[in-house]
Amino acid sequence: MKIGFDNGKYLKIQSEHIKERIAQFGDKLYLEFGGKLYDDFHASRVLPGFQPDSKLRMLTQLQDDAEIVIVINAEDIEKGKVRGDSGLTYADEVLRLRDIFVERGFLVNGVAITHYQEQPKAMVYRQQLDELGIKAYCLHKIEKYPINVDFINSPDGFGKNDYIPTTRPLVIATAPGPGSGKMTTCLSQLYQEHERGIKAGYAKFETFPIWNLPLEHPINIAYEAATVDLNDKNMIDPFHLKAYNKTVVNYNRDIELFPILDAIFKDIYGENPYKSPTDMGVNMVGFCISDDAVCCEASKEEIKRRYGTILENFNNGKATQREFDKITSLLDKAGIRV
Repeated sequence: MKIGFDNGKYLKIQSEHIKERIAQFGDKLYLEFGGKLYDDFHASRVLPGFQPDSKLRMLTQLQDDAEIVIVINAEDIEKGKVRGDSGLTYADEVLRLRDIFVERGFLVNGVAITHYQEQPKAMVYRQQLDELGIKAYCLHKIEKYPINVDFINSPDGFGKNDYIPTTRPLVIATAPGPGSGKMTTCLSQLYQEHERGIKAGYAKFETFPIWNLPLEHPINIAYEAATVDLNDKNMIDPFHLKAYNKTVVNYNRDIELFPILDAIFKDIYGENPYKSPTDMGVNMVGFCISDDAVCCEASKEEIKRRYGTILENFNNGKATQREFDKITSLLDKAGIRV
């Protein structure tokens, strides 16, 4: 297999950059890990040379100062959402990930259940966690999220969520898959910590889209193909463009949620250290691509693979017309003919 990614360089510069970000804040940093912290096979497919456990290996250099909170969406528990690569439900994947993290020497704080509305299966799962001796924290679904910033950042918004007591300066929020509510968990904790007089910061590690690659680079298109079910869309970060007159890539959910983070930071510090959602990121993956042509070709193969999966699911009634139309448009965008 041709190598297009320098994994050794990545392990070195990524951990150094995270240490720099920790130093910017006072008592605590909440680091949201987008994508998969372990078994990131999507990244290893589109970045040949990237190892599926690279992010966890990189964090090993920080583990004495770190603890992990695993986040799962109650709605995913309710519908039994399955992770495509392992075939495990998200609920079972949480337990598998916890065992792996503990075996690697990490402190795992517990499990945060987001969008919690006392759904029957979510309630049973919470009880199962308790019986296993795993702490479970419930974060409730907030009406009009993320539009009503004043309500969200109030005792009736984030204030109603369970507080997650943490003991180490770096708190890592990870999940079995996208859309689990990791950012919501981090922002809720910023509000809760502020209420308790603890100064905390936030940063985001999101492997994709890669902010310093073009919007329609095959690697970034492959990310959209991987999240067709979530309807994620890569976009030019308008906040970054306004602040720095520089074009960088982010995606719709982070851009939509940025005003909430902006309001929370201003409430806590009087100002926001970040001018854009891209500023929040600590991702150095784009600097470790050693052969762009190899990664482009690998990404196109991934887009084809995702198209085949969606096509099969669409024919079996497991994918919507919107999902099929989206993956077809991404195929065209990447210059791939059916």
